[in-house]
Amino acid sequence: MLFGYARISTPSQKFDLQIDALLKAGVKEKNIYKDVSSGAKANRKNLDLLLNKLREEDVVIVWKMDRIARSVSHILKLVDEFEQLEVGFKSLQEPFIDTTSAHGKFVLTIFSAVAEMERNIIVERTLAGQESARRRGAVIGRRKGLSKKAEAQAILAENYYRDEKNQLSITEIMKLVDINSKATLYKYLAHRGRRNCVICKAMFWDKDQNIENGYCKKHYKQKGKK
Repeated sequence: MLFGYARISTPSQKFDLQIDALLKAGVKEKNIYKDVSSGAKANRKNLDLLLNKLREEDVVIVWKMDRIARSVSHILKLVDEFEQLEVGFKSLQEPFIDTTSAHGKFVLTIFSAVAEMERNIIVERTLAGQESARRRGAVIGRRKGLSKKAEAQAILAENYYRDEKNQLSITEIMKLVDINSKATLYKYLAHRGRRNCVICKAMFWDKDQNIENGYCKKHYKQKGKK
């Protein structure tokens, strides 16, 4: 069965272009799921409904890849979920994104390799920066009990969390970094410097401050004046 997914960023925009293209591709109107979401860490409930409805041999069609995913890594994670369900995926504006064809699968294999290389570069660059800081006398190291794999996951989690362009949700970050619980994700983010001010609860980044007793910039200054 064919299913379609469409997304617009604001209520003032129209679904018409996407819906018309999906109908022309053979998707029945009742099988088109729509969300209004800016992508800013929003919950796309109808996408979740669609994912829960999919069955073996179904095919998900979108007008354009960025309607369903915010990055190459995100689309690859979705495609992996589709493959586990034995569900196909097509993008009408990017015909090379088509898991129902051998050529489309080959292209996605290349995308996967590029995404993996990108993740490795992020981790290597961060670790190189830490090593440089150590040579300058800074005390930087893995928290006791945090493995090399967990350190790499923490670096990637921070990168995705602070990505203002794509603004992935917590659930999406967990899937991309292969973390199974929110508690673990927040533990890794705290390891990377994510803090909440004990006074105003605002979130900020500062590895040098204690996790339990951190102060945002405003209250840190006020604290210093006392």
